[in-house]
Amino acid sequence: MVLQVNPIKKEPIVTWEALPADFILPDEPVENIQQPAIAAALTDALGTAARIQPQMLIGSNFGLVATVNKKIVVKAPDWFYVPQVQPVGINVVRRSYTPNLEGAAVAVVMEFLSDTEGGELSVRSTPPYGKLYYYEKILQVPTYVTYDPYEPSLEIRCLQNGQYNLQQADTNGRYWIPELELFLGIWQGERLCQTMNWLRWWDTEGNLLLWSSEQAQQERQRAEQERQRAEQEHQRAEQESQRAEQERQRADILAAKLRELGIDPDA
Repeated sequence: MVLQVNPIKKEPIVTWEALPADFILPDEPVENIQQPAIAAALTDALGTAARIQPQMLIGSNFGLVATVNKKIVVKAPDWFYVPQVQPVGINVVRRSYTPNLEGAAVAVVMEFLSDTEGGELSVRSTPPYGKLYYYEKILQVPTYVTYDPYEPSLEIRCLQNGQYNLQQADTNGRYWIPELELFLGIWQGERLCQTMNWLRWWDTEGNLLLWSSEQAQQERQRAEQERQRAEQEHQRAEQESQRAEQERQRADILAAKLRELGIDPDA
């Protein structure tokens, strides 16, 4: 008889240590051309709405670092948001981010699903750690967003009691992201000559946060409407001036006729 003993699962020991200057960060290519465009559009809309502050850190394909069981682990999400980080020097280029050492914890992480089965939803708890496990157990990111551009479909997981729970969309098919106080959803349309499904933000009133290109177009339309209104006002003023001139001419003709009859029009 063989006695089977289930191994005791040890919790990982996580520390926050400075990344060595000579550490080579992973440089993995993106899965498709849509990923950088979607990430850039998310950030662009926040900037256009003046929702990005100097103390924040927002990025994409940028290394988030933790030391797990004395080994450095780096994951580079497609998009992430940190509410407050410590500033770096003017001539210093931030090459990675270590939560709790360089600033606050990462608040939101997004991954755009690849065609590799289970990659972004992997719960592998041993090296190389799965992304879902890393964000849930190591970084403990409050909100984890996964977007499948091939479906398209969107899933939001929020950390509750140390575990991710899937959230439900509202009646508009959008999800509330509490850390940004915005709704996130899928929107189909064109940006920079690319027509596809995009991830977009909506505020609490249901207003879509515009991209900079949309805001510029809106400003151009407003300026054109103002120009047209000014032109219409000018035309109305010209018409009024012409009518006044016609009335003056008629009055002069009538006065001349009265004088021919020996009547003083001014009497």
